[in-house]
Formats: sequence, C-alpha cells, structure tokens
Amino acid sequence: MNKGGVVGTGGAGGGGSGPTAAATAAAVQKQKSLMQRVETDIANIVNNFTDLVNVARVNELPVRNSQEAFMMEMRAARMVQAADSLLKLVSELKQTAIFSSFASLNDHVDRRIVEFNQLSEKTDAMLARIGEEASASLKDLECHYYSSAQRINQNLQP
Repeated sequence: MNKGGVVGTGGAGGGGSGPTAAATAAAVQKQKSLMQRVETDIANIVNNFTDLVNVARVNELPVRNSQEAFMMEMRAARMVQAADSLLKLVSELKQTAIFSSFASLNDHVDRRIVEFNQLSEKTDAMLARIGEEASASLKDLECHYYSSAQRINQNLQP
C-alpha cells in the first residue's frame, strides 16, 4: 500500500522544470495510481459479489454443497479484503489532504513573514527619519534658545 505523497490536480501544465514541475509530475502519477487502486478494488468487490450470488444455488449433492459453501466463504473473504483496501485508501486520502493543507498553510505563513519583514523595514526607516527630524528640530530650538534675548537677560541678572 502506498503511503505519503500529495494528491493534486496539477498546476504546471507543461514545459516546466525544477522542484515544482517534479512535484506536479509526482502528484499526477500518485493520483493515477490511487485511481487505479480504486477501480481495481471496486471491480474485485463486484466480481466477487457476482460469483457469490452465482455459487449460492441450492443443489442436492452434499459434496457439491460443501464446495459451494467453501467458494462462498472465499468470495466473501475477498470482498472483505477489497472493502478493507478501499477503507485504507480513504484513510490515506484523508491524511494526504490534511498534510497537503499543512503545506499550503506553511506557504501562507512564509508569505506573511515576508510581508511583515518588509513592513518592519519600512517602520525602521520611518523611525530613523523621524529621529533625524526630531534631532534637527532640537538643534534649531537649542540654537534659537541660546541666541534669544530672554536667555541673555537671564545670564546678566544674578
């Protein structure tokens, strides 16, 4: 039974190369494999059920009846195996859906990190500019204060 992998419809149509194209190709191959498993399991269930119904005829001979009972048990067991395989496939598909949504969630988190880093850089630049403007204004105010008549009058009076 195949474990892991990503099931997807494929996004990169053709001609691509690199990790994205390889992941898309792997996803398409995985999807084909899963669909083949589904078709095989369903065909097994239908065939075994058909054979089970055909074997279920009532005959007079005890030996033939015991052979038919064994055949019925065997067909029923095969149906159970095919149904179990389908259940495992559904579970695998659920896990794949969960893990692939984690991958998209991680991509979203990475995009948000980039956005917040850019916002942080802009904020740092703005704060630096505001600091420079405040420093320049403070120098102007100090210059004005030290050259003002009121300051000179305060220094002359004891």
